[in-house]
Amino acid sequence: MFKRRKPALPTPDQALPGRAQSMPVAGDNVVTGHPMVGPFPEHLEVVMVGMGCFWGAERVLWKLEGVWTTAVGYAAGHTPNATYEEVCSGMTGHNEVVLVVFDPSVLPFDDLLRVFWESHDPTQGMRQGMDQGTQYRSGVYVYSEAHRAAADASRDTYQGRLTAARLGSITTEILDAPTLYYAEDYHQQYLHKNPTGYCGIGGTGVGCPIGSGA
Repeated sequence: MFKRRKPALPTPDQALPGRAQSMPVAGDNVVTGHPMVGPFPEHLEVVMVGMGCFWGAERVLWKLEGVWTTAVGYAAGHTPNATYEEVCSGMTGHNEVVLVVFDPSVLPFDDLLRVFWESHDPTQGMRQGMDQGTQYRSGVYVYSEAHRAAADASRDTYQGRLTAARLGSITTEILDAPTLYYAEDYHQQYLHKNPTGYCGIGGTGVGCPIGSGA
């Protein structure tokens, strides 16, 4: 029986070349009614997260009180302005991510992190449920030192509980926010436009194996 090769990130030299032209982006998020591209109002904060399939991850996040807008795209790889097909090839290094713009007076960042950890399994490496590939890895991509410190502390708290429960190690990457390449328009708010569409995130009980005890 043949074993499936474990997904691995390409080096910059191996990655697809991409292109100079960026993806056209619709003006507004069709759920929130707010723009998906900045600049955003000054009282808001921004983070990007990877939680597996970005369709379901975006739906989880746009439902939160205090989220002003969301958008999906590709980040943390090497290929500029990659297409969905290129990302799925595993040869861009990009992750499927959700841009989250939120009001911290309504939704504190620590509460947003709790939803992040508990809406997917951050111990699975280059996969999430049945979805396998480098684009399905867990990630938090921050725009400030305060968010970086909070994300690191939150990860350590969850890891402590996983360890105490004799469960797995968190594989989530926590990085300064790289360039976001917006995904094609049909991916934006996909599960709102296609209510019968399927995604394993936010609909099948996939979540951090320690549950909601944090």
